[in-house]
Amino acid sequence: MSDANTSSAGNPRANLPLSDVMLRRLKLKPLLIFERVLSSSSIARAARELNLTQPAVTKAIHELEADLDVPLFERTNRGVTPTCYGTLLGTRVKTVIAELRYLTDELNTFRTGDSGHVIIGAAIPASAPLLPQAITRLKQQRPGVLITVRNAPADQLFPALATGELDIVVGSLPEHDLPPTRVCAFGHSVLYREALCAVAGCRHPLAKRADIQLSDLLDWPWIFPLQGSPARLTTERLFLDAGLGMPTNVVESQSVLTNIGLMQDSPSISLMPRAAARHFANLNLLSILALGDLGALGDSGDIGYSIRTDREPTPAAQAFIACLKEAAATC
Repeated sequence: MSDANTSSAGNPRANLPLSDVMLRRLKLKPLLIFERVLSSSSIARAARELNLTQPAVTKAIHELEADLDVPLFERTNRGVTPTCYGTLLGTRVKTVIAELRYLTDELNTFRTGDSGHVIIGAAIPASAPLLPQAITRLKQQRPGVLITVRNAPADQLFPALATGELDIVVGSLPEHDLPPTRVCAFGHSVLYREALCAVAGCRHPLAKRADIQLSDLLDWPWIFPLQGSPARLTTERLFLDAGLGMPTNVVESQSVLTNIGLMQDSPSISLMPRAAARHFANLNLLSILALGDLGALGDSGDIGYSIRTDREPTPAAQAFIACLKEAAATC
């Protein structure tokens, strides 16, 4: 018994919980290196991005594996792939990095009042004109704020919001609960309701016609959203509810630039939120076909923003939300 007491007294860590011991071992730099290797799936690419040598990156990964006593990566012919432990750590590390970014933003804002970083996840319909107007307003008020915009489908944006990689998601609000809500809660705020319309290139034979029926569009080439997306379900429902068959000449694309190019170079037709369609029509890039409103994107057609409710938005993100609301009032 006395030997055990002596051993504990001689080792300050002996009485610490395992979690505390682990926290004392872990260092921030190896975690940052790990996150970059995980994101790039390559030690060589991570080394270039971090301006480090490959041996330095490899050493950091080995030290982290030794501290955690688990393998984090497996080497393959195409680079490295995470083990189950690496995948689990990756989710937590992204949250840690996000928290450090929040802390930095808060300190900078407290010191200067005019800095910070807002990372925005943008679903496609929000790209024009809502998001540019909101960003312009924020930059006019706070030019020192760095803004990063990431465009992706909703099923990619909300997991990133859950881990803290994004501050806010702007676009069509989700119709149902999403899997990430199991680990954190989202707050959804409606900015306005968006209707859909049919669009085509300005030289399309139907662009100048005023007596168009949905059946008139059936035999033209169409651009559909990707399978399984709310926009795709809405597009298919439009034809089914009208008792029509589906167009057979279809391109699937989620890229706004690609879709506009296709409609300019071919007689393709697509559906687009009316606010975005007006924006591109004013630029003489597209023409809105005279069919009126064709339902809404998803069941509700609500355009808005989503944030995590378990943490307060950074001051820079709060300023962006205020600008977003002002821009929405003009859409």
